[in-house]
Amino acid sequence: MTSNVKTQPPPYQEPDLPPEEGEEDDNQLRMSLLDHLGELRTRITRAGIALILGTVIGILVAGEVLLYLQEPYGDKFIMLGPTDSVVAYFRVSLMVGGILAIPMITYQFLMFVLPGLTRREKRYFLSALPAITGLFVIGALFAWFVLVPPAINFLEGFQEGLFEAQWTAERYLAFVTTLIFWMGVAFETPLVFFVLSILGMATARALLRSWRVAIVGAAVAAALITPTIDPVNMVLVMGPLLALYLLSIVLVLIGRRFSRLDTKADYELE
Repeated sequence: MTSNVKTQPPPYQEPDLPPEEGEEDDNQLRMSLLDHLGELRTRITRAGIALILGTVIGILVAGEVLLYLQEPYGDKFIMLGPTDSVVAYFRVSLMVGGILAIPMITYQFLMFVLPGLTRREKRYFLSALPAITGLFVIGALFAWFVLVPPAINFLEGFQEGLFEAQWTAERYLAFVTTLIFWMGVAFETPLVFFVLSILGMATARALLRSWRVAIVGAAVAAALITPTIDPVNMVLVMGPLLALYLLSIVLVLIGRRFSRLDTKADYELE
């Protein structure tokens, strides 16, 4: 017995067409760019939180730090504007916050610049953070005790018959804090190169071949660190920067040896 009920055909559906040539690559590129931007936002947020927390601590101790920085200046700081004292106070607080936050800032920067590190390679960076902090403090102390006194004496005594040195707090603290902070950052570079050499990302031969670039870079960095155009202060800053570059080459040689030992040990374990 046959049924007279007519079955309805299924609704028409357009077939799934493969993506056109280049469309899939554009989607992947867009997703990759968004992923990188998201990671950059995360890294900046974490570094910013560390800087904020360090600055809060800096606000609590800025008064004592200002008294210490006042010694080469002499008498009380000269203020020309109604808000100069507040700006000077928070400038020192920010410097203290930057010094306290430099381990986290350095770590977040390196993790963004060097993605895809293994767990062992990340452990190298984490173990190096205390030493990086120590080198930053050494660089800041070097700037304060070695670079600042001759720079102040030179600038204060330059053409005494023509000029009378009466620096405002804003100009003086800007000079001192900039020199202290960036010399601290410069002292971190040898250890960063050492860790990069362990990871196989830096070689002593490449650094030696780039000695001309290092000299030009040291001159540019010295000009940026010292907001003066006199050659004396530039030489005072360039000397330590070039010495740090030579130290980086030595540490890279040592780091490459550690890298070969680690690779050999991993191969034997396999």
